[in-house]
Formats: sequence, structure tokens, C-alpha cells
Amino acid sequence: MTELTIEPTAIPGLLVVRLPLHGDSRGWFKENWQREKMVALGLPDFGPVQNNMSFNAKRGATRGIHTEPWDKFVSVAVGRVFAAWVDMRAGDSFGNTFSIEIGPDVAVFVPRGVGNSYQALEDGTVYSYLVNDHYVPGKVYPALNLRDETAAIPWPIPLDSAEVEISDKDQANPRLADVVPMQPKKTLIVGAKGQLGRALSRVFPDADQVDLDELDISDPAAVAAWPWQEYAVVLNAAAYTAVDLAETPEGRRTSWVANATAPALLAHAATEHRLTLVHVSSDYVFDGTATRHTEDEPLSPLGVYGQSKAAGDIAVQTTPRHYLVRTSWVIGEGKNFVLTMRSLAEQGVSPSVVSDQIGRLTFTTTLADAIAHLLTTGAPYGVYNVSNGGDPLSWQAIAAEVFALSGRSKDDVAATTTEDYFKGAVDAGKPISPRPLNSVLDLTRLEATGFTPPDQLTALRAYLAE
Repeated sequence: MTELTIEPTAIPGLLVVRLPLHGDSRGWFKENWQREKMVALGLPDFGPVQNNMSFNAKRGATRGIHTEPWDKFVSVAVGRVFAAWVDMRAGDSFGNTFSIEIGPDVAVFVPRGVGNSYQALEDGTVYSYLVNDHYVPGKVYPALNLRDETAAIPWPIPLDSAEVEISDKDQANPRLADVVPMQPKKTLIVGAKGQLGRALSRVFPDADQVDLDELDISDPAAVAAWPWQEYAVVLNAAAYTAVDLAETPEGRRTSWVANATAPALLAHAATEHRLTLVHVSSDYVFDGTATRHTEDEPLSPLGVYGQSKAAGDIAVQTTPRHYLVRTSWVIGEGKNFVLTMRSLAEQGVSPSVVSDQIGRLTFTTTLADAIAHLLTTGAPYGVYNVSNGGDPLSWQAIAAEVFALSGRSKDDVAATTTEDYFKGAVDAGKPISPRPLNSVLDLTRLEATGFTPPDQLTALRAYLAE
């Protein structure tokens, strides 16, 4: 064998790796684990943290069928082994089997939840396996009886043979009909009570949902103690969004803790536990001077809120599996600009609204759907702009649309500048944050993944109709 190859099997995710052996009269050499080459051929970049060795003194030693909540990479150092696997994961492939004889020239990647078993075919057999989580003594994981009739594993040495040695524990393992399938790792929504959190909980109904009273993501001890090994994806919808109050001494501290420290702690946990982290950011990380903000634009925040969000962006991008989603002008359940304008329209008020800030609304339903799309399609990790589509509008133009949809004239909404609108607050000494005047996000990268967000006015009509 001169080339490294990887082959799929009947069990999803279980891969056979053919390893080239380079030898001469002295023996042989092989690259047992070669991350760069193997990942390039399709092996998951599974991040092993522990290397275990198993020595079998006599031919016929048989172990299994054991299921663990981690991925492993199994290979033989000395001798030959018959190996068999049974899919113990909940789903359509539950009960699927695969078996193969492996020697030094064959390795197998075993995904989490697939039961494994080995029968030594020679005396003095040694096999090793890399795993991507640490063994915890005392924990019990699903196991299957080696003699299970459903799996019907074709053992080369019959299990009733005098050569075969099986532990008492493995003799007592249940049949497949009595096995509780291993459930997939879960999704965690952080900040579940907010506008975006509520939208995400509808799109991810099986996700665990927490708020700061249950998991304070700004507390290093709380983050370290959370059972991250149970999760695959973390959706961070928590943030401090009081833009003007962030300019006060107390607000500044709160903003930095929530928007910078907390994402940094989540990013560290994501790296340590190989999680996918989805973090939501803001157009406020830009100064608003670009015609359209692309994902690659250098950060240039104007105020404390934008600065703290920019710091969070930098922290999140340190973890390999991240989706950093930048959005603008978010509208969902709860108090927001659109509902405020509708209330004013219904009360007969004719407001003045700024007309020199341009952007697009982002409805939380669109934002949640876009996040689900990135995750389910396996879009490349990285930064994505997400807003609703359509022509950019000013806040004044959006308010006028809300008035028209509420039975009032668009002319009842007067235009003003940002400077004039906040002049009274500034004169009164109230904290005011600078705003980016242009918040238009370029959606090209998002649309290239196959997701086209609805037009903001179409979404606005649907939102008010509801």
C-alpha cells in the first residue's frame, strides 16, 4: 500500500483508513495519525486529547461491545484483530453493523455513539486508540451483548470456543432490544428570554434554554462548571443592548462584561470542548462610513456599546468552529421601534424620526432561520452579515411605512437629523451614544450559502399583521 485512503462504511461516519506501511528487512514504519493528510481526505478534525493502549495476551481475547460519548481513532500496533461496530445512536441507522480485520495497515475512525468490539486473532496483540474526551471513572455508557442475535457479528473465533475469553461484565451486557440508544449532543440557547432567544427557541424546539439566572456566562467558574460535554452547539443570544446607558460608568462596565468577557469565556469553552459557537453581533462595530458593510471590513466602533461588541467579535473568532453573525436594527417580541411607532400611530401622535440613519430591519424570525440554515447546511465557519433584504431605508421611512399600515398618513411622520433629535438629551446631560449613520450590511456571503432573506417591507407587513 503506497497511498493513504479513507473509505466509508454502512455506519454513517464510521471510516476505514488504509495506512501505507514503509518497510524493509528491519521492520516497518507508518504515519499512524497524520492530521493534515487525513483531514484533507475527509476524516473529521476531531481533536484527540488522550491515547490509550490495549494489550491482549492470548488469541481469542474478546472485548465489547462498548459505546462511549466520544470519537476515537483505532489502529493496531502489533498483531491482527477482528473488529466490529454497532451503531447505538438514536436514529435510522440504529443497529447497523460493520466488521473488518485490522492489522498495522488499517485504522478505523469511530464516531461518538457507535459501539466497538475487538477479538484478538494472534497472541500478544496491541491496539491503540486516540479519543477526543477524557475518560471519567465510574460513568456507565451503553453496551451491547457480544452474542446479540440482531447484530449477528461473524466472529472468526466462535464465542463458545475454548480460546475465547470474555469478561463477566461483557457477558452480562443487554441485547439490542433492551439498549437505550445514545442521544445526539444537544444545542444550548443562552439568553433564551430575550427577543432573539425566543425566536431561536421556536426554530430549535429541542434545545436547552438558559438565561443569566441559570448560567452566568460572564462568570468564569460558572462557565467552567457547565456540562459542555453534553452539547454540540451553543447559540449565544445574550447581550447588553442599552446603547446610550453604555456611555455611563456603570453601563460601560456592564456592557464590557456582557458583550466582551462573556463571549470570550464561551469561546474558550467552545475550543476546549469542540463546540460550534454561534454569536450575534451588531452593525455598531462599524462607524457607518462605508456604503455597505462587508464581513471583512476593519472594526471601527464609535461608542462604548460598539466597542464592547467589537471586542466580543475578536474573542469569538479565536475558536475554530464559530459563526459570528452580524445584524442590524433587530425587531422581535417585546419593546421595539416598530411597535413603538404603531402605538404612536394608534394614539394619534405625529412623531419626528431621524432620516439620516440608513439601514435594514432584521426580524428575529429571519435571524433565527438564517442561523439554522448555516448550521444545517454546514456552511463554512466564519463571519456572516444577516439582515432582511430589500432597499435600505431610513428610520423615518420605516416609521412612515408603519403609520401607513396602521391607517395613518406617511406624512404624519416628520423627518429630523440625528443631531437635532438628540440635542435636547445632550443639553439635559443625558448619556447619548454616537450612532453609525449607515448600517447597511452586505448580504452577498449569506446569499452564497443558499439563504435569501425576505424583503424588509414584506416582513414588516407580516409582522404587523400578526
